[in-house]
Amino acid sequence: MTRLDENAHAIAGIAAQRFAAGGGKRVLVAIAGAPGSGKSTVAERVVEVIASNHAVSAALFPMDGYHFDDGVLKEMGRLAYKGAIDTFDAHGLRHMLARLKANEDDLVAVPVFDRAIEISRAGGRLIPKSTGIIVCEGNYLLARQAPWDRLKEIFDVTVFVDVGEAQLRERLQARWRSYGLDPTEIDRKVEQNDLPNGRAIMQGSADPDLRIDNN
Repeated sequence: MTRLDENAHAIAGIAAQRFAAGGGKRVLVAIAGAPGSGKSTVAERVVEVIASNHAVSAALFPMDGYHFDDGVLKEMGRLAYKGAIDTFDAHGLRHMLARLKANEDDLVAVPVFDRAIEISRAGGRLIPKSTGIIVCEGNYLLARQAPWDRLKEIFDVTVFVDVGEAQLRERLQARWRSYGLDPTEIDRKVEQNDLPNGRAIMQGSADPDLRIDNN
């Protein structure tokens, strides 16, 4: 079994146990980590493992759908720093998490970020009331900085993905190369934005229920 599978099975097992212990009440899982830590891949695998090995339905809910639009970031003077903690709608995310946790609506449409065009698509994913476990992944889900510090209490299970800085740099460079960026722009994005954000996330996140190594 790969490290990815080991981590995913461990998280899925904890989530399924919480679901059973709660008598079938919806469970929200937070998977946080720096950009390039692999948290999205881990979260996707957790959903697959739950669907395959546990008698409960699961859905993925990425935090990135709450990016401010590029036009808004340009007005703020923050477009070059997209991905920093102040470039997300923290309050909108919190209200959506509370709505998903309450599970009172037949169907909830959540936004999904399209990285290919750098835009969030409203209603990009539908989560029905029958979904028992929701896996939310994102950089700042465990941030101690206000107003992000109001998120952790909503989650039933919290996970932080640990990765060394050298590995993060390598993965981030590869990510931006895959989008056809030139070396100068890649260096700017990684060294002036992604890695500083990553350091802030690693230093400024609250302690999780589970910490996994994804190097």
